Amino acid sequence: MKELDKCELCPLECKINRNAGNLGRCKAGPRIKIGLYKLHFDEEPCISGNNGSGTVFFSNCNLKCKFCQNYKISCEGKGKEIEIDELSEIFLELQKQGANNINLVTATPYVIQVIEALKIAKEKGLKIPILYNTGGYEKIETLKLLEGYVDIYLPDFKYFDNELAYRLSGVKNYKEVTEKAIKEMERQVGNNQYDENGILKKGMIIRHLILPNNIQNSKDVLKWIKENMNEDITISLMAQYFPTYKAIDDNEVNRKINSKEYNEVEQYLYSLDLENGYIQDLEENEDEEKYVPNF
Repeated sequence: MKELDKCELCPLECKINRNAGNLGRCKAGPRIKIGLYKLHFDEEPCISGNNGSGTVFFSNCNLKCKFCQNYKISCEGKGKEIEIDELSEIFLELQKQGANNINLVTATPYVIQVIEALKIAKEKGLKIPILYNTGGYEKIETLKLLEGYVDIYLPDFKYFDNELAYRLSGVKNYKEVTEKAIKEMERQVGNNQYDENGILKKGMIIRHLILPNNIQNSKDVLKWIKENMNEDITISLMAQYFPTYKAIDDNEVNRKINSKEYNEVEQYLYSLDLENGYIQDLEENEDEEKYVPNF
């Protein structure tokens, strides 16, 4: 892949030659690397449904979040290298298992190879929607490469505060980059479309994870969404934060959110009169991701 001779796929634009074995910020090499793939039942109900989301967890990530729950895969690069045709077969296998969609988790370093794998899989009968599951820190030019291949975007909007983004994820311009990226995603897929069973077929859900000691950050993110996105935008407000990885040793984020923080963000969300989405129950965030629909 000639694009990897001077990699500029993400906003960091490392410009390193991955084909020559050089590694940039994300540590991705020239070959696809995945941590695992499976039917995932703990996404939002309109994504997982009863059949599950056909999730592929890609190794390595351009964000290095201190609190990443998948840090062994995304930050430490655990996983297995595979070829493009192997990835296409994984897509087809997940479809055969009954998946509602193909869920590409942190696929940014491998966008070029993923597109080729999708082409092959579609020629062999891949028909279910393709979902791009991202931390939100995406380059517009790379997103445009995905236009026509991705049916559903599932971006995080983690930070409105760039200083917080730098402390916790190591990037200085998260807010501006993510705002533009989310608008581009909206342009590509438009308003949400569902099948007769309420499963999302096309559109976008913006996720936001409430962080301890940073309630104003959450309010600012939600306010921006209200003021800048289509009135039909769907939001997933998540309360599942728990300290893991490097967050354990960071006094700012080394605890779960408490009920006061949760209630304050929840009430602010209600005050914005946003109509579509999910809010995660704080009392259920210890064991698994569960969602209460229609806030």
